[in-house]
Amino acid sequence: MLTTFGFVSPLEAGIFLVIALVIFGPGKLPDVGKALGKGIKEFKTASQGDETGPNPPENKAVNLDKAE
Repeated sequence: MLTTFGFVSPLEAGIFLVIALVIFGPGKLPDVGKALGKGIKEFKTASQGDETGPNPPENKAVNLDKAE
């Protein structure tokens, strides 16, 4: 039996979905998928070094000569 790593067969995907449905229930499963997708998207943007994400850093110049 030859095992390929990184690939999921349709049978394995079906088994995974059934287990997820039993654990989380049909009402909570879309929320879990949405949270997972959002996490993957945030990870990709963070790993690419993209600073236009949800909270980009603000560049505020501070003038220390004149205190107001």
